[in-house]
Amino acid sequence: MNFESLLKTYQSQIDRALEHWLPTDVEPPSILHQAMRYAVLGPGKRIRPVLVYATGQIFDTALSHLDSSAVAVELIHAYSLVHDDLPAMDNDDLRRGRPTCHRKFDEATAILAGDALQALAFRVLACDTPLLCDAQCRIRMLEVLAHASGSRGMAGGQAIDLAAVGQRLTLAELENMHTHKTGALIRASAKLGFLASGQTSADFEARLDLYAHNIGLAFQIHDDILDVEGATETIGKPQGSDQLRDKPTYPNLLGMEPAKAIARRLCDEAIAALDCFGRSADSLRWVAKFIVNRDR
Repeated sequence: MNFESLLKTYQSQIDRALEHWLPTDVEPPSILHQAMRYAVLGPGKRIRPVLVYATGQIFDTALSHLDSSAVAVELIHAYSLVHDDLPAMDNDDLRRGRPTCHRKFDEATAILAGDALQALAFRVLACDTPLLCDAQCRIRMLEVLAHASGSRGMAGGQAIDLAAVGQRLTLAELENMHTHKTGALIRASAKLGFLASGQTSADFEARLDLYAHNIGLAFQIHDDILDVEGATETIGKPQGSDQLRDKPTYPNLLGMEPAKAIARRLCDEAIAALDCFGRSADSLRWVAKFIVNRDR
């Protein structure tokens, strides 16, 4: 199997689905809709939707039945980036190699675009008709996404991150922050792919959750590494921005080589969690390796 070709297939699938659900840029209020589209449809890895598709296809689920889950997690991710970049948060000027949403438009429009993307994510998951799921399952999926997005998930992790600027965290505190800030939505992606496939096995769900927990943490550690070693034109945001803001990171706390070793270990543990699925989970294994070897 050519996994790079499969990745492109998944990325094309999510781009079509996002285009379907996003409002057109001429529909009023057009500036708000332009900002929403700008935030979502720009260049990106689409890792979270890819996880939805790759998880669902373990169980031979058609991509069209997974679209709503993939769209929902990508909309939440896009909203979080718009808000994270705001002057009151990380105050970034560059995202994915382009001006951040509040620089391209204005701060108020960026705030509203993020708000609207978050609301749209839940509408998609609640209303999408190709999602072959009964009402009870759909409610559980909505709860999974809400939990991952809120104060006990991504938003809570961002709050911890803001409070940690200039502080020296312990390894456990740093892991807790990243488990929430980055890991929660990655875990939700795998869980939504599992649920959208109509699966109920508690053992399968637990194994996929362990996989996603490990790659979520590995993803953030590798981001910390790229902030030091990556080039601005490659990673799409200013190199060294974490160090400039005095943010706690794995390389700062442990050193570069130990940080890389932890990311590799987490990748190996994630792959081991998939043993019960045999070759059907090869795409998820490839995603784990991609996360710790990417250059952006």
